[in-house]
Amino acid sequence: MFLENIKHSTGRKGWIEVVCGSMFSGKTEELIRRLKRAQFAKQKVEIFKPQIDTRYHEEKVVSHQGNEIHSTPVPASANILLLANDVDVVGIDEAQFFDMELVNVCNQLADSGVRVIIAGLDMDFKGQPFGPMPALLACAEYVTKVHAICMHCGSLAHISHRTTQETSLVLLGETDSYEPLCRDCYNLANRGK
Repeated sequence: MFLENIKHSTGRKGWIEVVCGSMFSGKTEELIRRLKRAQFAKQKVEIFKPQIDTRYHEEKVVSHQGNEIHSTPVPASANILLLANDVDVVGIDEAQFFDMELVNVCNQLADSGVRVIIAGLDMDFKGQPFGPMPALLACAEYVTKVHAICMHCGSLAHISHRTTQETSLVLLGETDSYEPLCRDCYNLANRGK
């Protein structure tokens, strides 16, 4: 009954889409593609990213291929609810860097009739589930897992292997710090560590 009332009160249905995979797999590229299509369809779109991600631009979401879209950097997921007013679509990049409250934020948006599109790493550099991503994958209506190409053997890669000695969980980097690897090459690279 509650969801039926939401649908009738807003006149639209919301849902959650997650695009996940390793680094260099095209997650942000796919997020930008979907958001630009929504803008082309004259839907009101708001895009958010974690404030800590300043690799390519402080305010834009930028793919490794150089495609970009304006976004609002926020320090915490709760800020998204405060800023996403009267929108049809919300895009969220680098979701793994947000706090666990992001799951509730995305569900509240979807329940209120908003299409929520999320992109993020599903695993950290150790091959473990990363931040709120596992919970977002579990509650999403649509999940797209994209793959990079293994830098060692050319197979499909799904792990972001860290090539530096840094051990902190969050290390913003690109090809200077990470390479995509398949399961076998990842296991070989980490043998003896």
